Amino acid sequence: MRILILSLLFLWTARGIKAAGVLIVADEIPAMEILAKALKTHENIDSKIVLQTQLPNDLSDYKAVLVYIHQDISPEAENVFVNYTKAGGKLILLHHSISSMKRKNAEWFPFLGVELPKGDISDGGYSYVGDISMEVVNLFPRHFITTHKISYPEKISYRRESENEEKQLKGYPLFHTEGFVNHKLSGHKTILMGFKFTDKKGKTWMQDRAAWCMKAEKGWIFYLQPGHAMTDFENTINARIVMNAVIYKF
Repeated sequence: MRILILSLLFLWTARGIKAAGVLIVADEIPAMEILAKALKTHENIDSKIVLQTQLPNDLSDYKAVLVYIHQDISPEAENVFVNYTKAGGKLILLHHSISSMKRKNAEWFPFLGVELPKGDISDGGYSYVGDISMEVVNLFPRHFITTHKISYPEKISYRRESENEEKQLKGYPLFHTEGFVNHKLSGHKTILMGFKFTDKKGKTWMQDRAAWCMKAEKGWIFYLQPGHAMTDFENTINARIVMNAVIYKF
């Protein structure tokens, strides 16, 4: 009996240790190594970085699953991510995990409540704009994810899509990065951050799409659009926002 109790205690403890960790699924590893180091240094959270081909079928033991996949998401990985989230998991999506390469996936965009409209960017079509300086603006200054352990260095003139006038809002800059324009969002989402940048033609884009979160059956989804360059994750505020999403109790 004593051996049985000790064995059960060991299994429960081992499961608890694994449950406290984070799984990072990526196809561009160096940027995620920076993020994994920040998680360990600042929150003492262990993480494991894997390719989607190494993805286990059951992710239920992980505190959060981060997805940073630039190329295709396989139907098998898509299914694992969706099932994990619906069952109560926390799915954290970074940058190009929502991009045109995923249009071919049957479940991905309907599950996320996102559409990437086709057509010219000036007519509302989705597009990416590279090698820009982006300002990321806090649109929910009372939310844990946008405020915990964060001191914003700038006030940015920004007009929300639902408003007519620009206001001075707190935010931070990113340089030599990439922005996505005209993500079309549906369903109930909590909008956390917006972005502002000027493209090569001199047009300034301001959209309330830089970060959001939403309930998904028993689980939660968080999306952060900035993250194209390794330097985006070297930015302490950008990395902290991801860490806050990991530790936040939805």
